[in-house]
Amino acid sequence: MLSDSQPVAGNIPRILISADRSSSGKTTISMGLMAALVSRGYKVQPFKVALDYIDPSYHTEITGRFCRNLDGYLMDENDILDVYTHACEVGDRADIAIIEGVRGLYEGFESLSDLGSTAQIAKILKCPVILVINARSITRSSAALVNGYKNFDPDVEIAGVILNNIGSRRHAEKAREAIEYYTGVPVIGIVPRDPSMQISMRHLGLIPALEGRKRFGDGNFGARLRSIEEIINTGIDVDRFLDIAKSVKPLKSPENSVFTPAPNSGMSRPKIGVALDEAFNFYYRDNLDLLELAGAEIVYFSPIKDTSLPEVDGLYIGGGYPELFAAELEANESMRQDIKRASAAGMPIYAECGGLMYLTERISTGVPGKGTYHDASMPESTYSMVGALPGHTIMGQTRVVSYNIGTLSKDCILGKKGNSFKGHEFHHSEIEGIPEDAEFAITLSRGAGIKDYRDGLISGNTLGSYAHLHGVAYRDLADSLVEAARKFRESRALS
Repeated sequence: MLSDSQPVAGNIPRILISADRSSSGKTTISMGLMAALVSRGYKVQPFKVALDYIDPSYHTEITGRFCRNLDGYLMDENDILDVYTHACEVGDRADIAIIEGVRGLYEGFESLSDLGSTAQIAKILKCPVILVINARSITRSSAALVNGYKNFDPDVEIAGVILNNIGSRRHAEKAREAIEYYTGVPVIGIVPRDPSMQISMRHLGLIPALEGRKRFGDGNFGARLRSIEEIINTGIDVDRFLDIAKSVKPLKSPENSVFTPAPNSGMSRPKIGVALDEAFNFYYRDNLDLLELAGAEIVYFSPIKDTSLPEVDGLYIGGGYPELFAAELEANESMRQDIKRASAAGMPIYAECGGLMYLTERISTGVPGKGTYHDASMPESTYSMVGALPGHTIMGQTRVVSYNIGTLSKDCILGKKGNSFKGHEFHHSEIEGIPEDAEFAITLSRGAGIKDYRDGLISGNTLGSYAHLHGVAYRDLADSLVEAARKFRESRALS
């Protein structure tokens, strides 16, 4: 239940950018609009529907504010409002919120409800929708598309259309005229076919922004983003976009916000090392905020560049692309040995997906018969990894993309036995050579996991899983990790 009071965040302009389907161009158009507003002096708070990490990295890069994820399957209505409110009000209060949708507007978890869809988020946040249409090779038919989307759910307000992949002035005129005549929805933007609107892709999507800067150089990377901004400024009526965003109704505030300091947050502050570099950068910012609110001090380090671990009481190694940086990770033997010694000493170490792969004994890429990825060239080779967890990670063609539901089968650094969660997994790897007596902390009722619907491979206080958890959906995550780090800190002080 929501309170009647209205937070400041509930009154700021907000707008959602969706599309008729995936690959319609909504990500680059969202990026361009965010950049255009930042250039005008707006403090733009970005959001991404669903659990993607890579699009948010660009939103964060462009706006200077951490992008937040909103997922209607993992989160209830109060959770969504909580994440939204916190993001808009933390630090310098935002002037406008821009939400990028996922896939098509109505795609979600089920066929007969909007659960997990962009439309669900639009309704919860009372947010007008700008519909991006890939109009390549269509004109009058675009009006039928818009009419279908407009009438499918009258509770979703489609307030404007942006036509993408337009080939000529005549093409634009015919499509615009048809849409506005037959649907009454204004066309606020025309974006031409232009290779400058393309951003490099790979097997899990776009190249993350942090890696993009490293790979292409600050100058080239920045030039590509500026080019996108210029195309958007030329083709889209930004003032009209702003007017639509300002037309929103106030939101109610969430109850019992998770973004409040824990009662014991003033106690000794354990330090949690967070791996952050080109290989590991898949983190939900909310998770890091919640760790700090639970009493932790975050210390960032790079498994690629740093030769030793910082002085910390626990580790959080997120997802990413260790397979693409396996040679660099292997070459940093001192870091690998430091992490292995920390694990053996009982330091709590939590690793998700890419972090799990790094903690196994080896990673093999380009394995004959295992297939290859889209646009991800990797040599046939095997690289030594940390070895804190048993097993051999094999990169393969199998693609696992799924929500998962799990239960803790024993007490561990993630919480107490019997705790349950909803999360997700997204990977192209599998782990072989796991001993029969290996221990797992998670039993899955949905999802694949590591082996036989089990996840959370453990060794002492080290736990690695394919499951990605969001601390708003699984509220014991931050408190459990911080408490484990605090106990380890205290045990070392006594020894």
